[in-house]
Order: sequence, then structure tokens, then C-alpha cells
Amino acid sequence: MLKIMRKHAKYFYVLFFIVIITFVFWGVGTVDKTGVIEIVAEVGPYKILADDYVSTYERMTKFYREIYKDKFTEEMQKELKKKVLESMVNDKVLLIAAKDAGITVSDEELQDSIAKEPAFQKNGVFDHDIYINRLMLNRITPEYFENMKRQELITEKMRRLIESSIDVNVFAVDMPQISGDEKSADMIRQALARDIKGKAVQSFIEGYKKNIKKIKINQKFVE
Repeated sequence: MLKIMRKHAKYFYVLFFIVIITFVFWGVGTVDKTGVIEIVAEVGPYKILADDYVSTYERMTKFYREIYKDKFTEEMQKELKKKVLESMVNDKVLLIAAKDAGITVSDEELQDSIAKEPAFQKNGVFDHDIYINRLMLNRITPEYFENMKRQELITEKMRRLIESSIDVNVFAVDMPQISGDEKSADMIRQALARDIKGKAVQSFIEGYKKNIKKIKINQKFVE
């Protein structure tokens, strides 16, 4: 079962992004007994706080438990810990790369994205009171939420930029012959194209990590 998780790791990253969008409420960091906010990882100038990591990991764990039921083993759970942190670190790497490339998100783009969040809508329309109340219930300030949302949008822009630079047709000669009806064949081709683009993004991230002087991981969170 663990091999299946690793084999389909590319789908994890898609799912991870969807989960983050769906449950976009972030914490402000777990405080330990000494009153210090715990840091899971540092990537350049950015920090991944324990509360953000733990809440994301718990949501992913719940999802996989619903899929695998009693077959969700401790080994799979440990692997998931690493995957969640790896994905969060990768997002910070993309954020740094985007800053170096001069990629930004305007206030209008940010406001439009927030307005489209179903969690902040009433009858399909953005409701400012619902927005403020939802943030208050999760003990999040609008400033903090909007900063995290802006980072998320910048990261996605960078990801799309990398993907758009890939000519999938170059890899067509290596693609297997696809039989069956045209609709099914097209779906398979699209899946293969997404796989190629996903690998390109991962390759970019691994290469860019060499430019970042500080990447520090608190191993206790993935052991």
C-alpha cells in the first residue's frame, strides 16, 4: 500500500493544493510550554509554523483514512508526514523563485480571489460580514489571511509559468500508443501531459533549492 502512495505521489500534490484551497484557514503557530512559537521549517526568509503544518497534516490524514480505512498503516502515516512537509517547503521555494522573477499579485487580483471563495459567500455572492466572522471564528486577522492568500496566488502563478514553458509535444515520441475511443484517449493524453508538467515543476524546485542559503527542517515533526 505504501508503494501505491509513492507511485501516485503526483496526485498527492494536486490533492494537497485542493485541500489547502478548501480549508484555507491557517493558524498562527503552535506555542510550546515556554511560550515560543514552534517552527517546523525555515526556507530562506520564510517560516513554516507548527500549527499550519499540523492542521494540514491532520486534514490529509483524515482524507487518506477515509480512502484506505484500516489499511492506512503507521508506515503510510509517516510517509504522509514527509509528503505534507515536502509540499509546504516546495511552495516556499516557488515563492522565493517568484520574488526573484518579479512575479506579483495585485490588490485587485487578491480581492477577486477572496470574493470567489465559497466559504465567504451568501447565495453565491461575496459577503463581507461572513468573511470577517469566519476569520474571527478561526482567530485569524484579515491582514494575516490576505498575506497568506497573496503568497498562495504568487506561488500558483510561478507554477503556471514553469508549466507553460514546457512543450509537451516534445515528449510525444515517448508516449505510448493509446487505443480505445477518442474521448478516453484524450483523457489519458491530458493525464500524461499533467504528469510531464508536474515533473518539470518538481525538477525546477529541486534545482532552485541550490540557490537558497537556508533550508532548515525540524526533524521531530517527520519522525
